[in-house]
Amino acid sequence: MLSSLFQASALGMLLLAAPATSMSLPSRQAAEHLMGFIGCSMAENVAQGYVATGGKRMWGPYGTGALVVQLWTSSNSAAWQKFDQQVATYGKPSAVWVQICIFAKPGATYAEVKQLIANARSHAAPNATIYITGQPQYDPGQSCFLAGQGGAELTDRLAQQAANDTTQDVHYPGSFILHKAEVQDGCHANTAGQQSLGKQAIAFWG
Repeated sequence: MLSSLFQASALGMLLLAAPATSMSLPSRQAAEHLMGFIGCSMAENVAQGYVATGGKRMWGPYGTGALVVQLWTSSNSAAWQKFDQQVATYGKPSAVWVQICIFAKPGATYAEVKQLIANARSHAAPNATIYITGQPQYDPGQSCFLAGQGGAELTDRLAQQAANDTTQDVHYPGSFILHKAEVQDGCHANTAGQQSLGKQAIAFWG
């Protein structure tokens, strides 16, 4: 009798001491990734730096290189399918960052920007918060050759236009800034630039 009681007590202690299994990890991980984003490689740079500097709220990079505005205007595009793969992992985000990212030609129109915002809402959780920015801005005299002369500035103006349009209900947190020493190829961030962008993102939305 005493032997049986001892065995039962020992078994109980082992069960209490057993570590949590990996089955509990996805829900904890998903709780840390409640914010999605769309954009191009410039958004990818921000996401890379965001993760590297300890950001938790927003998704990490998921392969958005070259996905400029026109590739997000159709709600069923391959770009949105990539987004939805993230949704399948983390659930519909309660916030989405829309980055306006362009090539010099064709650039972007405000009508296209509004379509991106509408699509972001349709792929996110109900009443999701939408943040909007342009591409990173550069030091005076610097520009991104992919976006063309004045292209980065155009994206920033479009973001501010959307934020000032009460029909869109979006938030403009400010401009991302890349200094000359943080740029590796005339457009994209180097490692230091990624970390700088990541810290700016944390300051913008946590």
